[in-house]
Amino acid sequence: MLLPYLNKELIEAGCDEAGRGCLAGAVYAAAVILPKDFENDLLNDSKQLTEKQRYALREVIEKEALAWAVGVVSPKEIDKINILNASFLAMHRAVDRLQLRPQHLLIDGNRFRKYGDIPHTTVVKGDGKYLSIAAASILAKTYRDDYMNRLHEEFPYYDWNHNKGYPTKKHRAAIAGRGTTPYHRMTFNLLGDGQLELF
Repeated sequence: MLLPYLNKELIEAGCDEAGRGCLAGAVYAAAVILPKDFENDLLNDSKQLTEKQRYALREVIEKEALAWAVGVVSPKEIDKINILNASFLAMHRAVDRLQLRPQHLLIDGNRFRKYGDIPHTTVVKGDGKYLSIAAASILAKTYRDDYMNRLHEEFPYYDWNHNKGYPTKKHRAAIAGRGTTPYHRMTFNLLGDGQLELF
C-alpha cells in the first residue's frame, strides 16, 4: 500500500524521471500534486504496470491531481551537462510548470539539486512508496513513450517503438550498422563492450 504523503500539512509534489538509462531521446520528468485524500488501488511504480494500465492511470491522474506538469531535457542538453544534471533539470522544469506552488518536494532516488527555496526529501524507490511519486513516474514514462513512438516514425530502424531508446541488442546493432541519429546521446557508450568510436 502506497503512502498518500510524507507531510500532511504541506502542499507536496512528487517528482520522478524516465529515460535516464537510454541511449537516445530526451529525458522526461513529471511533478504531481495529489489531493491528500487521493486513493487508487492500482497506482504503483510505473515499471510494475502494463502499458494499458499506465495510460488508464494517466487519465485518472490528470483529472484528479491538484496540479501536474512534465519537464523535458533534450539529448543535446544531456550531452552538454551529463545525464544526472539533466535528470535534475527535467524535474526542475516540471516543477516550474506546476499551476500550484508546492511547499515540499518528494523526489524519487537518492540525489537531487535543490529547487529554489522549496525543501525536498529524496526517497530511494519512492515510486513504490508514495502515491505522488508513483503518479509522476507514470506521467514521465507515458509522455516519454509517446515521444519515442513519434521518433520511431522518423527513424524506424532502431526499434524505438519497442525499446524506447534503451540499449537493447537490436538498438545497438542498428547503431553499428546505420550510425547515429540527431537523437542519440553522443556522450553515452552507444555500442557497448567498450566500443566508444562510431566513426
